[in-house]
Amino acid sequence: MSLLETTLKEIKPINPSYHEQAQSILDRQAKPQGSLGRLEEFGRRYAAIRENLNPILNKKAIFTFAGDHGVADEGVSAFPKEVTPQMVFNFLRGGAGVNVIARHVGAEVVVVDIGVDYEFEQADGLVCKKVGRGTANMAVGPAMSRDDAVKALEVGIELAQRYAGKGYDILGTGDMGIANTTPSSAIVAVFTGKTVEELTGRGTGINEAAWAHKVSVIKRSLEVNRPDPKDALDVLAKVGGYEIAGIAGLILGGASRRIPVVVDGFISTAGALVATELCPLVRDYIFMAHKSVEIGHQSALDKIGQRPFVDLDMRLGEGTGAALGINLVECGVKVLTEIASFDAAGVTEADEKLKRAH
Repeated sequence: MSLLETTLKEIKPINPSYHEQAQSILDRQAKPQGSLGRLEEFGRRYAAIRENLNPILNKKAIFTFAGDHGVADEGVSAFPKEVTPQMVFNFLRGGAGVNVIARHVGAEVVVVDIGVDYEFEQADGLVCKKVGRGTANMAVGPAMSRDDAVKALEVGIELAQRYAGKGYDILGTGDMGIANTTPSSAIVAVFTGKTVEELTGRGTGINEAAWAHKVSVIKRSLEVNRPDPKDALDVLAKVGGYEIAGIAGLILGGASRRIPVVVDGFISTAGALVATELCPLVRDYIFMAHKSVEIGHQSALDKIGQRPFVDLDMRLGEGTGAALGINLVECGVKVLTEIASFDAAGVTEADEKLKRAH
């Protein structure tokens, strides 16, 4: 049995009793019930995932998966694919957006070369797990073989399980890959049934003519490959990307070890879609960090069935939104574990009206 097959079998439903117990703790706290809104939800969900009513987030990691895309040859991005390895070097130097926000929230950044068309030397903070030097051009045929799609998924699974074994408490997803909004839009189109026009944004900032060309390339890719929406592996192989597969695998691996994964923006959500189509149970193990400016993101969120934490008009990727999301989950956990109960705070039963106030 493959690692993917084993992992899918290991993912179990969340035990609802932990939600109930966490909610009981929140309801007895010295504040009006529900007055901290979604922060209470984050703490309750985290406790249920971990099966621990007094959790602490000590070790946090964001995985920025990097891969190139053959469809970049179609001119769908404002930047050449050489930018992908250049940005990897920037991540390793600590100078990218994800590094800044991760430092702010106390998270480690792990850069994963899963498919960059460049040979990196070993470096601190870089994990070399290259499945291929970029995908093939999906506008003329499958982006990758089914076997390579499985290999890329298993890279993410293995990383999640390894870091779970090292005591990490929460993981975040990130991406880097010139042209990767193109396969992401294709994946979302297949799984949601929405039109390509409804789902395709401007990525790195292309103009109207370039956007129309990008739409036509995605349509051609879907026509050429005819991915089967009932077969997530088929969709991933035909119109996906190595970094999207790695993200999906990270989510599956996290769920198999009861480690929550905070999902970044549009590209990461395409990976989350693949993961939830492979195993619907993982919906309960993920947190959607933010709503991206990319127009297809809301449709992907709706398909998964989760509401994002915030909408800050962000569209960078890299794991920037996931870093912010991890911070909010940690805040929610502290709400659950550190706010005193009415009894501990010395608030009497005469103040019952305050307990129930909203």
